[in-house]
Amino acid sequence: MGSYVIALGANRLNVKGKASQQTVIARVSQNAELPKGLRHNHFFVPRPGSQELPEGFCGYGLFDAPANTPDDIHNLVSLPESLRYLEEGDVIRLIPVAGEIRVLYRRNSPHNSFLLTERCNSFCLMCSQPPRNIDDSHIFDDIRRAIPLVSPETEEIGFTGGEPTLLGERFLSLVQLAKNYLPRTALHVLSNGRNFCDRKLARAVGGLKHPNIMFGIPLYSDISEMHDFVVQADGAFDETIRGILNLKACGVRTEIRVVIHKQTYQRLSALARFISRNLTFVDHVALMGLEMTGFTKANLEALWIDPWDYRQQLEEAAHILDRYRIRTSIYNHQLCLLPESVQKFAVKSISDWKNEYMAECEGCQKKHNCGGFFSSARLKYSSHINPIVQ
Repeated sequence: MGSYVIALGANRLNVKGKASQQTVIARVSQNAELPKGLRHNHFFVPRPGSQELPEGFCGYGLFDAPANTPDDIHNLVSLPESLRYLEEGDVIRLIPVAGEIRVLYRRNSPHNSFLLTERCNSFCLMCSQPPRNIDDSHIFDDIRRAIPLVSPETEEIGFTGGEPTLLGERFLSLVQLAKNYLPRTALHVLSNGRNFCDRKLARAVGGLKHPNIMFGIPLYSDISEMHDFVVQADGAFDETIRGILNLKACGVRTEIRVVIHKQTYQRLSALARFISRNLTFVDHVALMGLEMTGFTKANLEALWIDPWDYRQQLEEAAHILDRYRIRTSIYNHQLCLLPESVQKFAVKSISDWKNEYMAECEGCQKKHNCGGFFSSARLKYSSHINPIVQ
C-alpha cells in the first residue's frame, strides 16, 4: 500500500521557554532575517542544520532539541518528524498550555479548507464530520485570525462544517474577510443549502459580490422522502431545492454534490434527469464515492455497495448530465472501476493529506491519473481493483 497521508497536527508536545496562555495563530517563517516588526505573528522554524533562534517571533518549532533555551524565547516547541514538511508561508495554530499544534493552511497544497463549525441542522447517514451541538465559537476566532496570513496567490480555499451558514452574520463576515485579503482566491463552501430557503440569506451572500465563490450542496435523490431519509431531516429536500434556486437567483454559483451508496445508487439516473430538467442552470455536478469515516462506519451495512456494482447507473447519469451540457465530474472513484466512456469525467479529488493507493495498484499505467483512495478505505474497498496495463 502506497501511503500519501499527511499529518496535520500533533498533541502532547513539549513546550519550553515562556508558554503563552492564549492560542497562537501564526504564519511559518524560516527567515531569520525577517524584519522585527513582522515577527509578532510568525512561527519560526529554522532551516535544516540551523538552530538559530532570533528574538521576537511568537513561537519556535524545532525538530532537534536545542542545546539551551534563551530566557526571552516564547513558545519553543519540539516538533515531531511527521511535521517536517512545514515550510515558509504555512499557517499553524498552537495551543502552548496543551502542547497542541495544528496546521491550518499549507502554502504549496491545492487542498486547503477551514472547518467553520461542527454544528449542523442535518444528520446525514454517511457524514464524514459527525455534528456536535456545542459552543465552538473559538473556531471562528481562529479562522478570522488565520485568513489574513494565507498567501494571496492561493488558487482556492474551502469553508466546511458542520453547516457553515449556522454562523449567520459571522459566516458572512468570513466571506467578506476572504474577499478582502484573498481577492484572487476562489472560495468553495460546503453547505447543505437548507438555510438559503430564506431569500434574505441568499441575497446577503450575493450582495457581498465575492469574485469567485461557489456553494457545494448535496442532493441525494429526485424523491423528497429518500433525500430526507439520507440527511435524516424532514423537509430537507424542499429547503435544499429552494436554497439552490435562491442562490442562483442572487447570482451565486452553485454545485450539486451526490454521494453514491446503497441508498442512492438505484435512482442515480433519475436524479440526473431531474437535475437536467429542473436545475440545468447549476454550475457543476459532482458524482462522489463514499468515504469510510464518520457515520459511514456505524452505518456501513446500510451504505456500502461495491462501486463496480453501480458502474452502469454512474455511466448513465454522467452521460445524461453531459448531454444537457452540465459540467460534470466523478470524484473519489478509481479509474479501474469506471467504464471507459466516463473516465474522462474522473477527477483526482481526494485531499492530499488523506490520499492512498492500495497494493493492487502497483504496476498500473494510469496510476498517475487516478485519484486513489481515502486513507479510511482500508476499512473496506472494491474487490475489483486491478492495475490498468495498456
